[in-house]
Amino acid sequence: MRRRQNKNEYESEKHRIPNPDSENSRFEDWSDKRVLCFCLAFRIINSLLIQTYFNPDEHWQGPEVAHRIAFGYGHLTWEWKHGIRSYLHPMLFVPLYNLLAFLRLDNPWVMMKAPRLLQSVFSAVGDLYLYKLSAVLFSHHVAKWALFSQLTNWFMFYCFSRTLSNSLETVLTVVSLYYWPCMRSSNKCSFVSRKCGLVVAALACAIRPTSAITWLFIGLLELLKTRDRLKFLFYEVVPIGILMVGLTCLLDHFMYGKWILVPLNFLKFNFLSSGGDYYGTHKWHWYFTQGFTVMIFSHLPFCIAGIIYSKQWKFAGLIAWVLGFYSILGHKEFRFVLPVLPIALMFSGYSLAVIEDPGSPVYRGKKSSEKNTKCSPKMTLAILFLLVTNIPMALYMSLVHQRGPEDVMNHLAGEAQHGNVRSVLFLTPCHATPYYSMLHHNLPMQFLDCTPSEEKGVPDESDHFMMDPAPFVSEYAKKWSLPSHIVLFDSEEQKLRNSLISFGYREERRFFNAHFKVDRDLQASIVVYVLVK
Repeated sequence: MRRRQNKNEYESEKHRIPNPDSENSRFEDWSDKRVLCFCLAFRIINSLLIQTYFNPDEHWQGPEVAHRIAFGYGHLTWEWKHGIRSYLHPMLFVPLYNLLAFLRLDNPWVMMKAPRLLQSVFSAVGDLYLYKLSAVLFSHHVAKWALFSQLTNWFMFYCFSRTLSNSLETVLTVVSLYYWPCMRSSNKCSFVSRKCGLVVAALACAIRPTSAITWLFIGLLELLKTRDRLKFLFYEVVPIGILMVGLTCLLDHFMYGKWILVPLNFLKFNFLSSGGDYYGTHKWHWYFTQGFTVMIFSHLPFCIAGIIYSKQWKFAGLIAWVLGFYSILGHKEFRFVLPVLPIALMFSGYSLAVIEDPGSPVYRGKKSSEKNTKCSPKMTLAILFLLVTNIPMALYMSLVHQRGPEDVMNHLAGEAQHGNVRSVLFLTPCHATPYYSMLHHNLPMQFLDCTPSEEKGVPDESDHFMMDPAPFVSEYAKKWSLPSHIVLFDSEEQKLRNSLISFGYREERRFFNAHFKVDRDLQASIVVYVLVK
């Protein structure tokens, strides 16, 4: 009887869910507040340390659109002309810009940092809910190490505080997983909690339609688990989905000036017509052999061990489902699978918790080992291994690699503030730098077009320039009015230096960009040429 009682206590401990009415609720609330404050401070510092350029969408599909709404000028890329993007995500930055303008704080440095600082608040919430999810599934001890894994992972540091819709999608995914009953080890979940999970999941899909891939898997699990499937489907999922789609359509109708269903257009372009392939394709196994393995990096062996030890196959299945589904698509990017990275890091945290206290009942079903305040050599080695492999990578990618585009825009913004810039021409691959959202001056600027052609294989303006810069510029010069500044990478500048000098330009500034090439020839530096008066 005693052994049966101990087993029941272990099962209760393993699957417990915090009860707000319990005696410890005040302590848990205080603990959550402390975790949130710590994560907020960490992510604010994180956002300030990000000084590099990762993906054009960080600027062009969020802050740039919001800048146009708030200040009346900014560029809308071709996606907005075809109704492939929703205004829901950019609208988050509009009040921020309006507040900065009202307080007269809209100087170049603040305009560059403010959107990421706002995202850092969302990211801190995501960190907190990963902690809470780990605590619900396992224990607060595991949650501590899950948070450690999240904060020390180089890619989360590099990407999570950027203004990508994928970053916010990741936050909403983690928050929703905390509320979804089918992903817990217990059925103890209130009706209100499940409603919260559904609303947040619907919001994630509205922000990023591809989030539906994640929720398709979770929805199927819920249907298999729930007793009244029709009631769940037609009284919960459908009404919330219709409400969210309706509200998003109203917003997009107001902004576009016509009725438009963005998720449908997004689906047609990215899935039915393989429009994303225009931007490059990878082998089917890329996420498994390169993409996701690079993202999780040195946490990978701990993640695998955590999956095996914890036996949380639903979450492991979710990771495999998302990676497998995205592997079908030709166009692949790191950020697409960002929403499942925190789940993988949660397993890493579980593994670290097992290493620290292998006798704990949460892991083994035995009596808890005596509290050992001294860190074991194995635990010390694991912590040092993760810190030594991730911190240099995080700092290098955030402070050094591809910092040229942001440095050059910061320079141009300063020059424009002093009245030294009349117009700018970017002779770079399109969307290679931030734009008006960082310059924050309403002056003529132009970049090379890269709108996808309806016919596959037809080079765009940017492609023509990259293939043969000198003849392109000679022809291009016949129809331009000479801009006061020209921006280009050194790989093309070497081929155009004589032509630029003949047009009356001289080199003004040169900014470091990268030590190694990524998907093009080495772009070691980015150069600013100015028209000699």
